Amino acid sequence: MSLFPRISGVFFEPRSVFSRLEEKPLWVDVLIILLIAWIIYSYLVAPFSQKDALALMKDNVRLKELMGEERYNARLRQLENPSRTATLFNVLVLSPAMLLIGFFLSSLVLLIFGRFVSPHGHWRQVISCFLHANLIDKLLGNALRLVLVFLKKSVVQTSTSLVLFFPRLSFSTPAYVLLSQIDFFQLWLFGVLSYGLAAVFKISWRKALFLAYGFWLLKSVLYAGFGLLNLRFMS
Repeated sequence: MSLFPRISGVFFEPRSVFSRLEEKPLWVDVLIILLIAWIIYSYLVAPFSQKDALALMKDNVRLKELMGEERYNARLRQLENPSRTATLFNVLVLSPAMLLIGFFLSSLVLLIFGRFVSPHGHWRQVISCFLHANLIDKLLGNALRLVLVFLKKSVVQTSTSLVLFFPRLSFSTPAYVLLSQIDFFQLWLFGVLSYGLAAVFKISWRKALFLAYGFWLLKSVLYAGFGLLNLRFMS
């Protein structure tokens, strides 16, 4: 199956697409598209991310004490007058590298999870399915988030999660951190991924659904834990 039928199939015929990916696991072309889409998104939201970071650092006494006054003031100057070289390095190198590592580690963990329920499947099949499922979040999800970022003029205050139902909730509260983990595009992603895991590990769709959302739950708990720790660090 060629690239564009696979992309559209993820949204409209996921069972058929993932059954074919199980037979012939293609993933390099989709990975390139995901990385390009991520770089474009990161570049467009970079000015808002820098403003968010500056607002979070300003007048933060605890952070100033932890960093030391000299380092704190130097960091403030960097955020107030961001270097184009540093911005491009973050957008073109650091950010996509972190995304790439996340893709590979997530696929490996899913493979380990799958081994508890089935002897079938290998890593190329898993990463193929995982990357195709991520088209939902990294293309459609980020397209919507980009619109919201430009409307709100902020990245940290933008979410496609349950936070949408609580517009007055501050991003610096534990409730925001917890609710932001229940993202609608992430839920869609892992629901679709279950078709791929069922095909790869040759298990029932219900078992695959449990496997996919079990991984999502583990990931969400970890992200929420880091988010809550960050709140304590920044308060």
